[in-house]
Amino acid sequence: MTKRALLSVSDKTGLIPLAQVLTSLGWELVSTGGTAGALTEAGLPVTGISDVTGFPEMMDGRVKTLHPNVHGGILARRHVPADLTSLAEHGIGLIDLVVVNLYPFAQAAANRDLPFDELVEQVDIGGPSLVRAAAKNFRDVLIVVDPADYGRVMEAVRSADGAPLSLRFDLARKAMGHTADYDRTIANTLGEIKVDAAGSFIRGTSSSRWTPVLNKVGDLRYGENPHQAAAWYTTGPHGFGGAVVHQGKELSFTNLLDLDAAARIMMEFSEPAAVVVKHTNPCGVATGQSAADACIRAREGDPLSAFGGIVGLNRPIDLEVAQALTSTFIEAVIAPGLSADEETRAVLASKPNLRVVTASFDGLDHDRDVRSILGAWLVQDHDRVIEGALPWPTADGPRVVTRRAPTPEEWAALRFAWRVCGHVKSNTVIFTSADATLAIGAGQMSRVDAVRTAVLKAGDTLRGSVAASDAFFPFRDGLDVVAAAGATAVIQPGGSVRDEEVIAAADEHGLAMVFTGRRHFRH
Repeated sequence: MTKRALLSVSDKTGLIPLAQVLTSLGWELVSTGGTAGALTEAGLPVTGISDVTGFPEMMDGRVKTLHPNVHGGILARRHVPADLTSLAEHGIGLIDLVVVNLYPFAQAAANRDLPFDELVEQVDIGGPSLVRAAAKNFRDVLIVVDPADYGRVMEAVRSADGAPLSLRFDLARKAMGHTADYDRTIANTLGEIKVDAAGSFIRGTSSSRWTPVLNKVGDLRYGENPHQAAAWYTTGPHGFGGAVVHQGKELSFTNLLDLDAAARIMMEFSEPAAVVVKHTNPCGVATGQSAADACIRAREGDPLSAFGGIVGLNRPIDLEVAQALTSTFIEAVIAPGLSADEETRAVLASKPNLRVVTASFDGLDHDRDVRSILGAWLVQDHDRVIEGALPWPTADGPRVVTRRAPTPEEWAALRFAWRVCGHVKSNTVIFTSADATLAIGAGQMSRVDAVRTAVLKAGDTLRGSVAASDAFFPFRDGLDVVAAAGATAVIQPGGSVRDEEVIAAADEHGLAMVFTGRRHFRH
């Protein structure tokens, strides 16, 4: 009996080679619309879908495959005599292979200016029905939704044994995931659209329904503690979804959290920069003439805490960086690239347990942050210290609120401090120079304790430094400790009912203080 394949694809990548193999093996090709045209143009014999259904494609192609002559041929179970009898009674032929990928709704939805009616036309109806029918009957019908699988399918149909059950089931699972992702994208997009009083469809920025697509990378050894099960999932190819682990022990749950914290800080800097992270907080951040220089100086910011930490870089790892990284014990490093130089690789390999990870974080500027609470999820925009993107002072940057304005050197230091401060757990107060952290008081329950924690770690090294607070000083007591430690300028969001009291205290100490008007809590 001649085998039949139904081909109907929006993405025609690899279509012709697949169809040529099927034709050479004696398969009949059944196709629709543009796919049939592409096959005919390639000189391949094609049976039009209308010849199978007995009806023309209607309504601009909206109705073409929704017919018993199509779905009966797909859904018939070969081991159930009654199914085969029904096909024979109605003159319906079997369909053994379905190759379908769907209308490009996601690409259409990415164009936020696309008129609503045009967006709706990209909602595929027949395609998902074909995919689900074939996937449901996977024991008898091969379903292919991804051109990347054409090679496996061609190998299977050439084999005398046919496609193994494991391949059929794998393709069916993938197909069901494909339609689920498709429907999820439609639901998420339509959730952003409201109908106004005039009957117009207005697209907003947030959806009444948001369901992410998560693809499992693998199980982790355990979570934060050995008794907790954990796994690693990705939402796409960016960031940690496309990370490459070049060497070292398996990444742990806490490694990934720390690597994420390091990457977030590095995204704030365009100049060569490095950070050492411990328990998701930076213990040292620095910029330098080179990545290696920044790496060494970041470690020197708190060498005791840096031991066994995670290093983040915004430049590729070269030989100098590799030598700096391996001069002490660190758990892992993340960078945008890794030199292919053999000497660099050999230096890193001298520390076989050092996890070396590379990833690109381009395209994540507007990514969402998702956190779970008991029985619910919290979703927010990714926080960036966008006000620190340009050198200060600027007309629309932080405003001076004290009698004394910062010097040029203090402005540079305040900008550096502010870009780091937004990534330290609240409550936090940090002290820095223009290019390196000097002391970090992180995660304290009161702001004055945050200052005291930082001072305790640094002592007399804070003379001439600047300080940054992630939120306003609620009382002057914290500012008094900042001044006593030797800082000469302070940056904070402002917005307290006691701002005037805090400003007066700054003037009393001769401090320059600026307000950003923008808070960066991190819990």
